Amino acid sequence: MATRETRLSETFVSLADTLVKDFDVTDFFYHLVERCTELFDADQVGLVLAEPEGTLQVMAATSEATHLIELLQIQSEEGPCLESFRTGRTVMANDLGTKEARERWPVFAKAASDAGFGSVAALPMRLRDQVIGALNFFRVGREMMPSDDLISAQAIADVATISVLQQRAVRDARVVIDQLQGALNSRIVIEQAKGVIAQHGRADMEQAFALLRGFSRDNNLLMTDVARRIVQGEVDLDILTRVNRP
Repeated sequence: MATRETRLSETFVSLADTLVKDFDVTDFFYHLVERCTELFDADQVGLVLAEPEGTLQVMAATSEATHLIELLQIQSEEGPCLESFRTGRTVMANDLGTKEARERWPVFAKAASDAGFGSVAALPMRLRDQVIGALNFFRVGREMMPSDDLISAQAIADVATISVLQQRAVRDARVVIDQLQGALNSRIVIEQAKGVIAQHGRADMEQAFALLRGFSRDNNLLMTDVARRIVQGEVDLDILTRVNRP
């Protein structure tokens, strides 16, 4: 069985390798959050990214519940991920049930607690003074995330940030903005495709996403392209839901 150090090294390599050819920034973000749940003491992980004008959007999450909580943070303009993005610092909430946490983030703390989470750590995605988003670790337990995990997780967040900003096609700030905007647009198409799959296959949204991603990988296609074809009615949904059901 691979050691933690080996798996961390493999993750750093895979994050860099993702950018070598046929870069799909949306799949890159999902790869990032999934790896983080495998490597660190976290039950769910979410990622928020800033649009060019600074507005945050949810780009990836390991569950629908986490996705909704991230959305709620943005809509209510409160929560650790927003504070991490705004300050460029790690923000910890070691017990969401405390009076302090509920007074600090009344909407977020209640929603996260109701979803079964007891603590959260939000880490900035930053390169020097530039912060492009936040990586958020949700835990059922009500205690501090291990310090070794925090250090390694921040390193991964930093590498992911550098990977996005220095992707081979990026030559200037205009290209960076266009690429990130494209990722945000892809998020909309993917959500639409999930809805189509869920309605057709009588599946929930998590199952729908698993079907979408599984079909993309099995057929060596970009997830965004498959989602767009589904929305346009160009994919046989009977085959997709039957062959790729998780």
